[in-house]
Amino acid sequence: MTFSIVGQVGDAFGVAVASKFPFVGAVVPEVRPGVGAVATQAMARVAYRSVALDALAGGAAAEGAVAACTTPDPDRAHRQLGVVGLDSQATYTGESCLDWAGGVCGRDATGGYAIQGNILTGPDVVSEMEAAWLASAGQSLTDRLIAALLAGDAAGGDSRGRQGAALYAVQPGAGYDHCGVLADLRVDDHEDAPQELARLLRMNDLIFGGPEDVSPLEGELADEVAVRLSSLGYSGETSSALTSWASEANYEMRMTPDGIDGKVLQALRDATPDA
Repeated sequence: MTFSIVGQVGDAFGVAVASKFPFVGAVVPEVRPGVGAVATQAMARVAYRSVALDALAGGAAAEGAVAACTTPDPDRAHRQLGVVGLDSQATYTGESCLDWAGGVCGRDATGGYAIQGNILTGPDVVSEMEAAWLASAGQSLTDRLIAALLAGDAAGGDSRGRQGAALYAVQPGAGYDHCGVLADLRVDDHEDAPQELARLLRMNDLIFGGPEDVSPLEGELADEVAVRLSSLGYSGETSSALTSWASEANYEMRMTPDGIDGKVLQALRDATPDA
């Protein structure tokens, strides 16, 4: 009833998942900084999350973490599991999972990945997810996870339809107050949950990302920014007006004394199409 990808880019780990099951984010993913990530699905066993991560933390490879979950479980034939550790990855599909069910795992220059799904429209869901993950090398972990998830959805995804999706990713020092959370997003009841998750990720990156593609606030750009801010009711010295608008819009983490962040500039342009 679900398809997911567990992925790693350097010291960042995460899981993206989509399903006809509405509250999939509460069940499937778990990530532990510096240790790895896991997705439990099909007839999911939530306890697999801590068992797998504890096994990784104790020095087991991903295959060993899978074995720690499945070997003592009499219902393992109905389970599906993906695990990625610091230097290993594994995917498991029990023989009684509903068709189509299967998975693939591998490793590229940035880290490992495990992709799995059940009650899918076909094996191309998994293969297209893998292709999208590999094609997005060089991008951030969250962008790669969402690219893979959307590719699986475009290939057919869950054969019963779309309703829930989630993305959970961590990296030391990232996120709000450097708490280590890159993204913690859920879509629990939406007719196009994967696309809504992608929209929320774009918003997440805008609000929680640091300055990038910064342009000096001078010349024609400064004039443009002043006009656009004035149309929104923010006047006075341009940098002060920008700070006031950005604070109200929750873009404080992207503010910099060196100029204007590229995504903040685009957000300002989107908010003032007639300016």
